[in-house]
Amino acid sequence: MTAPVFTTLGCRLNAYETEAMKELAAQAGLDNAVIVNTCAVTAEAVRKARQEIRRLRRDHPNARLIVTGCAAQTEPQTFAAMAEVDSVIGNSEKMQAATWDGLAGDFGTEPVQVDDIMSVTETANHLIDGFGTRSRAYVQVQNGCDHRCTFCIIPYGRGNSRSVPAGVVVDQIKRLVDRGYNEVVLTGVDLTSWGADLPATPKLGDLVRRILKLVPDLPRLRISSIDSIEVDPALMDSIATEPRLMPHLHLSLQHGDDLILKRMKRRHLRDDAIRFTEQARALRPDMTFGADIIAGFPTETEAHFQNSLALVEQCQLTWLHVFPYSRRDGTPAARIPQQVDGKTIKSRASRLRAIGAERVTRHLAAQVGKTHRVLMENPNLGRTEQFTEVAFTTPQPEGLIVETRITGQDGTRLTA
Repeated sequence: MTAPVFTTLGCRLNAYETEAMKELAAQAGLDNAVIVNTCAVTAEAVRKARQEIRRLRRDHPNARLIVTGCAAQTEPQTFAAMAEVDSVIGNSEKMQAATWDGLAGDFGTEPVQVDDIMSVTETANHLIDGFGTRSRAYVQVQNGCDHRCTFCIIPYGRGNSRSVPAGVVVDQIKRLVDRGYNEVVLTGVDLTSWGADLPATPKLGDLVRRILKLVPDLPRLRISSIDSIEVDPALMDSIATEPRLMPHLHLSLQHGDDLILKRMKRRHLRDDAIRFTEQARALRPDMTFGADIIAGFPTETEAHFQNSLALVEQCQLTWLHVFPYSRRDGTPAARIPQQVDGKTIKSRASRLRAIGAERVTRHLAAQVGKTHRVLMENPNLGRTEQFTEVAFTTPQPEGLIVETRITGQDGTRLTA
């Protein structure tokens, strides 16, 4: 029996779901198969998925090749038409045991199993108790998105927002702490929408409070990407009063110009972003911010782009995820006549990344001489509470939180 080979493209949530699929495939007895969990966030992501499928077919000529994930959900026929592909399964189907039982049973299953993702009302939260390194685990608490940003295809791959009930989340985290994890990261597609579909419509801040209260032995709780305009008072209070909630937030900002934000159909303006970061830093002076920013959205002028550059400094962002705009068929933005040319998009993305690199350098230099609590990911590498990498010259116990003085930095990480 040959164990299935899994390849994950895209986001942390995809990686989480790959771990769940590994368990489902093992339980079903699936063997001699290659499974590709695709991403659809940009046209480039779909191109890379097709490229990876062709490579995997060359490497595994006799295996059954199964494609799933967001690109399979949004473009099932694209992948079904590839000679290399045997089966295409949707994002809902990939989390169901019956799907894997059918795939393991025989080759007579439908080659394309992709239903309407908008009809899905539950998140398959019970499948695994998080995943990650021996030190940090990721727990999915939400899936899908109810918003319709004009550049984004993800709601059509993930469906509408669904929340994992707080009790289920707490039970998962308790089990992870019992297994020795010292940090848990809450993940989702639109994390700040957590709770909107649950009885009494709780907020993300309520979930954070409940976790920290009911799992007192959890040393570190971290939140992944959030929409700052949807942050609730309870979460702001937790930022101010809960030292176990890590002082690092990744913000879905996307742009720094109000007109472009409106054309993106975002729910905030630049002043909202600036106000939020100022408030969060006032409550937690050691807070660091990351952010997603798109360069070259349709109709973006140099003046619009300058506002994005200025926003990096005004919000004191440290960790930038820069996305060159990629025209995505099926999105409203793809139909806007004034598309920015590719050379300009590439140049603007490069300029954003350069400013991001400067911000990282300044952050690293400011940490030298300070004492940090570092969670060790392996004997020689860990991360501070602000998620900054620290390289150690002397091996440390993996999975433990080590208090250390920062002795230097090498331009990309701290040294200790």
